[in-house]
Amino acid sequence: MKRNFTPEKELLFLALGGSGEIGMNVNLYGADGKWLMVDLGMTFSGNEYPGIDLVFADLEFIEDRLKDLVGIVLTHGHEDHIGAVPYFAADLGVPLYATPFTAELVRRKLEEAGLTNEVELHEVDDLEQFELGPFSVQYVPLAHSIAEGNALLIETAHGRIFHTGDWKLDEDPIIGEPTTEEELTALGDEGITALVCDSTNVFNPNPSGSEGAVFKGLMEEVAKHSGRRVLVTTFASNVARLHTLGEVARETGRQICVAGRSLDRIIDVSQANGYLLDFPETVDFDTAMRLPRGEVLIIATGGQGEPRAALSRIAEENHPLELVSGDVVLFSSRQIPGNEISIGKVQNQLAERGIVMVTDRQSEIHVSGHPGRPELEALYGWIRPEVLVPVHGEMRHMQEQARLGRANGIEHTVVQKNGDIVRLAPGKPEKLAEVRAGRLVLDGDIIVPADGEAVAMRRRIAYNGAIFVALTRDLEAHIDLLGLPLDEDEADFIAETKEDISEAIGKLKGAMRSEPGAIAEAARLATRRAAQRWSGKRPQVRVMLVG
Repeated sequence: MKRNFTPEKELLFLALGGSGEIGMNVNLYGADGKWLMVDLGMTFSGNEYPGIDLVFADLEFIEDRLKDLVGIVLTHGHEDHIGAVPYFAADLGVPLYATPFTAELVRRKLEEAGLTNEVELHEVDDLEQFELGPFSVQYVPLAHSIAEGNALLIETAHGRIFHTGDWKLDEDPIIGEPTTEEELTALGDEGITALVCDSTNVFNPNPSGSEGAVFKGLMEEVAKHSGRRVLVTTFASNVARLHTLGEVARETGRQICVAGRSLDRIIDVSQANGYLLDFPETVDFDTAMRLPRGEVLIIATGGQGEPRAALSRIAEENHPLELVSGDVVLFSSRQIPGNEISIGKVQNQLAERGIVMVTDRQSEIHVSGHPGRPELEALYGWIRPEVLVPVHGEMRHMQEQARLGRANGIEHTVVQKNGDIVRLAPGKPEKLAEVRAGRLVLDGDIIVPADGEAVAMRRRIAYNGAIFVALTRDLEAHIDLLGLPLDEDEADFIAETKEDISEAIGKLKGAMRSEPGAIAEAARLATRRAAQRWSGKRPQVRVMLVG
């Protein structure tokens, strides 16, 4: 690798997102002077970024080398793999490649953003290899919790990569035809330099389970609640689960009502691509409410406690669909780490109203889309890579998968993180360098650095509040508080703070007494000390000289 990080006659790997975290997947492969991007995802913000919904990987590294980027290949249609496309693809200026279902999801995102004519999108509707500079790429179908989940076989002059994307093993996947054990073994027979592999469920000692088994679990649960209105919440993108729920509704004599725009969109895209063609005709909200309680099955978004999703609004009794005591909510989804509080809030609202809830801990109504340890071990045995590179996990997940790989005979394992440039071949794999791999956030309509001053200031105000001081020409202070716990004492606090400000300005000497900057700083410090004395908080203080 050259000093400017241009790949030479070698095979490099660099994650800009998704290594050391779950979500926001952006991976780069380098060879012979060129880079190939695999996935362009985002993640959702938590409490870490007040007022922020979407978080992206910082693409500065590859933006500085756009002439060397040959294309972007998308493994599947989950937001953590395609969600950043409408925000960055046009500026990256290279073609996108996706299988039909994923391509349709991307196409609609581009349409919504007004970028249809600015981004070149190639739909790959077969499993033949295609060439992108020094890279030969082939889709390898694997089971996952969305239609058309795929691994990638990436061939270069210096080695072959099996990049799993998100995957699992499923003997009865309902949707799609995953690559068989025999076919994967044949790929291993041809030689795989590196397996770049999903680490999400490495701590699960059991297989992830089959989507076919969920049908039985959902059938039993819905059937036992005859005469009651049943709502099932699941991930909107899980096409196989939607197919299963359609069959459950048909078998139990219930009509389906769908609540959530993302569900409507996925059903529409699925049917446009040959999936869910026998999905029952749905009924609207008014019709659903007029049906006998035991004759409707509601499928709703919001299983992660999202405040604007259908289930949250139903729990708050702020939605046309209504549930009453004795009705049932089935959580056919896993609880994503970090969403415990929001999910708990929704569940407590439902429980307070006497609504029965069933989760995957009580009944087999959900299976994961990621491999447990037995599935990982099986793939190791079929692929037999020279090198294992865990990705798609926090550091604890990736370290554990590396240990599992070594225990199963993989000679080399590389535990890397976002920003690490790793040489996979030739020779023994090694970390060569570390480059910037920060985060960006969508703040309103503007993409800014996650560690920038605007976000940092908002976080400080969220924790400590703010005080605004306006000083007139005769140095009279007008004070306004924001977010300080001084409700009953506010008037007394303001009066005392005005005295402190006057005293602080009066102590200024010489030319400083007429220096605006010095006056403002004296007022700021006096105000902050007063706030800390009265409240124990250290608010942000802004002083304005007026008049």
